[in-house]
Amino acid sequence: MIKKPELLAPAGDLERLKYAIHYGADAVYIGGPILGLRANAINFSFEDIKEGVKFAHRYHKKVYVTVNIVLHNKEIDFVIEYLKKLEECQIDAIIVSDLTIIEFAKKYTNLEIHLSTQASIMNVEACKFYKQLGVTRIVLARELSKEEIQKIIEEVDIEIECFIHGAMCSSISGRCVLSNFLTNRDSNRGGCSQICRWDFKLLDENKKQIEGQKDFTLCAKDLSLLAYIKDMMDIGITSFKIEGRMRSIYYIATIVGVYRKVIDGYSNDPKYQYDPAYEKVLRNCANRDAVGQFFNHKNDVSCQYYNGREEISNQDFLGIVLDYNPITQLATIEQRNYFKEQDQVEIFGPNTQLVSLKLKEIYDENQNRLKIVCHPREIVQIKVESKVEPYDLMRIKKF
Repeated sequence: MIKKPELLAPAGDLERLKYAIHYGADAVYIGGPILGLRANAINFSFEDIKEGVKFAHRYHKKVYVTVNIVLHNKEIDFVIEYLKKLEECQIDAIIVSDLTIIEFAKKYTNLEIHLSTQASIMNVEACKFYKQLGVTRIVLARELSKEEIQKIIEEVDIEIECFIHGAMCSSISGRCVLSNFLTNRDSNRGGCSQICRWDFKLLDENKKQIEGQKDFTLCAKDLSLLAYIKDMMDIGITSFKIEGRMRSIYYIATIVGVYRKVIDGYSNDPKYQYDPAYEKVLRNCANRDAVGQFFNHKNDVSCQYYNGREEISNQDFLGIVLDYNPITQLATIEQRNYFKEQDQVEIFGPNTQLVSLKLKEIYDENQNRLKIVCHPREIVQIKVESKVEPYDLMRIKKF
């Protein structure tokens, strides 16, 4: 039996934290009130962190807090107090990149320290250096191949975490200053405006647009290592990390659920056969193509968008199951996107076999028949012959 790695999921708020855990995450990473790299996210208050930790620990799961900002002098005075408050919340680790935070965490707290991918660790000696400083886990840079990761694991006795899915940065593990120069928003302090996703005009030496040329972009395609999970398990990676603290509950539930199935499949059955159909499920909840990037040595033109792309807002996610009455066979749904009678839909969940059905009957809370459901978070009931559960999600059936 192959050793089962940790599946680590993002959580932008308490709701997403709970969905990540329900759908199979072994741990979640979150941003605290300050010093994280998602300034535009909702992030967690200290009370939220305490509630999230209590919820996670009830299911024997872990919570890590990102403290991976690049510090300036003005933050030094309150870093120690902040770390002590995080420790009081009983979190399981902090994720850091600045040497000052490592020093303070070791000196003033008993917090476990994970080194962020922002540190861009790519070699054995760097891993040994940080291990000597007291770091217990290293989140490697995303620009490493399978062989490079394997060499680090073989030569350094430390936990290794690698990204398996999500957005890629056009710089080295997020260390970019394009956002600073063009929008005065600091990427390394949580303010990235994603300049690499913008469209640029191609100009000649006279600053005139080159005729016939499409707009140019620096944008990288997303990362997906679903097809390489067995390879990653075989070389002994400790934790598989999903990117996306600002993603929706639908995205988190879908991605976590698929990776959970594949990881468990390989762990529990040596004859497990990978099902490429899972890749269709992942594609249908994202709006960018996803490839293997650096892991499989194919980091070439096929991993980038050079001449623009069409990013379509995903409308597949229709609603959340709040309750189910087995006697009436009515499922109570909280609407998240427009749907109507006769639509072909699917309901899925961590403990629910995929349910496919046509919406023949829809009722409002007063049992009035509805033809369409178009009001945000409208509560309705639909006829479902198979048992479904709270936290299950409903989506459009595509294949």
